Amino acid sequence: MDPALIKGHASFLARARSQPIVEKRKNQHKDENNESLAKKQKSSKPPKPKPISNAETYDYKTAKGSSQYKFSVLAKIVKHMKTRHQKGHVHPLNIEDILDETNQLDLGSKQRHWLVTEALINNPKIEVVDGNTYIFKPKYNIRNKKGLMNLLKNQDLHGLGGVLVDDIEESIPNAPKVFKVLADHIIFVARPIDKKKILFYNDKYCQFKIDEDFRKMWRSVTVEGLDEQKIEEYLEKQGISLMPDVGAKRTPIQKRKKLNSKKSRTFKKHNDHLQGVLEDYSDLTNKQK
Repeated sequence: MDPALIKGHASFLARARSQPIVEKRKNQHKDENNESLAKKQKSSKPPKPKPISNAETYDYKTAKGSSQYKFSVLAKIVKHMKTRHQKGHVHPLNIEDILDETNQLDLGSKQRHWLVTEALINNPKIEVVDGNTYIFKPKYNIRNKKGLMNLLKNQDLHGLGGVLVDDIEESIPNAPKVFKVLADHIIFVARPIDKKKILFYNDKYCQFKIDEDFRKMWRSVTVEGLDEQKIEEYLEKQGISLMPDVGAKRTPIQKRKKLNSKKSRTFKKHNDHLQGVLEDYSDLTNKQK
């Protein structure tokens, strides 16, 4: 082989080694760009949520609207106490038994404290017994047909009127059965305002025959000049009390005022701006005639 060629090849390789390689730089620049993009993507990713510990769990009972939750608990308790009273269970219960029967044992300590110190004590339908037990408190303290009869007789004797059937059903356990037993001694009347039933005592000693002549005289009496207010005043003077809200309150009809025909009618005048300009020539026409 020619030594000149070998020498030229060796010098070429030496020059090539001494010159920098452009391709390597490009690849290195690409790697740097890829690393910067990867860092940007990592920084743009949302942070992973931290695991919630038991102490940081969300409690819906202590969140906003807790007052609504508390009063729903109270309403459930009052309804349950009323239901058990109507079934004949009149023995008192403590707060734990009440929460157990209403399936509310998971109630928080704050809500329990509120029930014991405020809600149950101040509720008109709950009565506290021995400081730590509770029973339902109906409107009338009656539990059987004998108590109902005594109540109705007392109402009738003192002229206090009847009692609401809803209040009796709330007070007496198994009220419909009691009404069937006392069917001959009670009277039901529907109130015209809201159609609620009123219970009265049916006094059989007051049932007597009235002479037909007396009925005719009674029907001949006119009460056209008396309104309800005057009738109430007369009954109160006679010592007869009325049952409140028996009838619908009637507003008096306002009478239309009659116009006085004798008054002179006023007419609208026109052309007032020409007053004093126009002249009357009626005298001249009369003289010419």
